[in-house]
Amino acid sequence: MARTDTATAPLTRPDGTPIRVLAVDDEPSLTELLSMAMRYEGWQVTTASSGTTAVKAAREVRPDAIVLDMMLPDFDGLEVMRRIRAEDPDVPVIFLTAKDAVEDRIGGLTAGGDDYVTKPFSLEEVIARLRALLRRSGATSARSDSTLVVGDLTLDEDSHEVTRGGTEISLTATEFELLRYLMRNPRRVLSKAQILDRVWNYDFGGQANVVELYISYLRKKIDVDRPPMIHTMRGAGYVLRPAS
Repeated sequence: MARTDTATAPLTRPDGTPIRVLAVDDEPSLTELLSMAMRYEGWQVTTASSGTTAVKAAREVRPDAIVLDMMLPDFDGLEVMRRIRAEDPDVPVIFLTAKDAVEDRIGGLTAGGDDYVTKPFSLEEVIARLRALLRRSGATSARSDSTLVVGDLTLDEDSHEVTRGGTEISLTATEFELLRYLMRNPRRVLSKAQILDRVWNYDFGGQANVVELYISYLRKKIDVDRPPMIHTMRGAGYVLRPAS
């Protein structure tokens, strides 16, 4: 998880103390991985494996954000969120869900969740979404740097300015979101399904060619007359790497 290709500012609470995150899942291996990634960010992590222990932990540590599995052994994530929000109405929640149905995901958000990630997921994606939620919620100190950097490609998440080799590149809103996702996961092969889910927020069914279309748009703007950074991995997806 070394940050060799991206640059993001560390986050702390406004008083300078570490961000506090509660990770709730009944799979110990998963909470351990999440904890490892969050501690790498310098955050304090508390874990829980059931709804009951999650509510108790939230009361004790007052987390700045919660990563919450939808399916728990005693009661579901929605009920956990309701109980925690009864005492801490503004705490942001990211749901983890293994369900593929769009209705289940939307249900979690309309019930008050702030975001969701579908299993299996990349740890980098969970961390990126947590960082965004923490900033929006005001739980963190002011960010000093909003720039992603991969090779000679830079993207400012606040101003939406994109440059390569110092040359400004104009992108549409969807192209920007696609590039941001690629830049948050440098050197990682991302499948069409993952890209659809993250950039478009729902499944296109048989219309996965929309990803191919927008990748081609990006290539014309990012890679034209330059060493290519966006690569197709046949049968697997796409990867963004610094130009060699």
